[in-house]
Amino acid sequence: MKLFKKILLVTIILIFVGVTGLFIYLYTIFPKVEAAPDINVELRPERLERGKYLFNAVMACVDCHSERDFTKFSGPVIPGTEGKGGMKFSGEEMPGFPETIYAPNITPAKLGNWTDGEIFRAITEGVSKDGRPLFPLMPYTEYRTMDKEDILSVISYVRSLKAIENEVPERELDFPLNFLVRTIPMPSELQPKPDKSDIVKYGEYLMKGAVCNDCHTPMTDGKFDKEKMFSGGQEFMLPGNTILRTANLTPDNETGIGTWSKEFFISRFKSIDAEKIHNTPLKEGEFQTVMPWTMYSKMTEEDLGAIYEYLRTVKPVKNQVKKFEVAKK
Repeated sequence: MKLFKKILLVTIILIFVGVTGLFIYLYTIFPKVEAAPDINVELRPERLERGKYLFNAVMACVDCHSERDFTKFSGPVIPGTEGKGGMKFSGEEMPGFPETIYAPNITPAKLGNWTDGEIFRAITEGVSKDGRPLFPLMPYTEYRTMDKEDILSVISYVRSLKAIENEVPERELDFPLNFLVRTIPMPSELQPKPDKSDIVKYGEYLMKGAVCNDCHTPMTDGKFDKEKMFSGGQEFMLPGNTILRTANLTPDNETGIGTWSKEFFISRFKSIDAEKIHNTPLKEGEFQTVMPWTMYSKMTEEDLGAIYEYLRTVKPVKNQVKKFEVAKK
């Protein structure tokens, strides 16, 4: 009996030492990124204009980092809240999402003491000013291969936002994800933006910036199913006990956008009248979506057309999606 107790005690000690060592390793080695680069972003008019376009239309950073009014179609941004943060992401809104995350305040009220290099590193590598890893709901895993000048343009525009004092709650990550999240950030591999003449590659670049994959690709065991890229079906819970499922964007003729013309694809975005939406409350039972139509509708027809051309090249996937329904109680 005494021998058994000794073995048990030694086993417990070894487990404790091993777990402690693992935690120390994770906190010492990760995130595996360099110090923030020494960057001073010159605020040129063309940069501000490009940054405004990316922030509000393509990358749609304004989508998560502002307040949205979901009493209106597509939840348009409430004017005056741009960048203040606070939007909550949890299993309540996204079935299967294991944690509770809040979009941070990215106005100068919060980022005023960050260097341009620290903001650059956060966007492209997923590490904050204090070295804390960002949760990859912030799509730095996509932004890490974008064009450097585009990232600098976004930084210049973020610097121009109105400062809004807004304390955002800390995220709540359960064990072991609170440790594993440290292993996700990695050094950026920035790549030049494709020339617009290569319309498919340029469209792919825009899709990456818009992070369409994150919502329109099914997930299995927390990972994107690469065999079903852009085939839709991810679920979101909306007010009124309703379920939204994302659309199939593949060129499948029956369940996707295979029969859509480029003109029709572009018109689906350009038909969104943001001003009308801002002034029209939804009636009970009307179709609602988290898709930020009012933001993406601001993209140029040229850019929307490039996205269409890229989507024509992805693998067609037959996936009939019931986009909207009332959940059973």
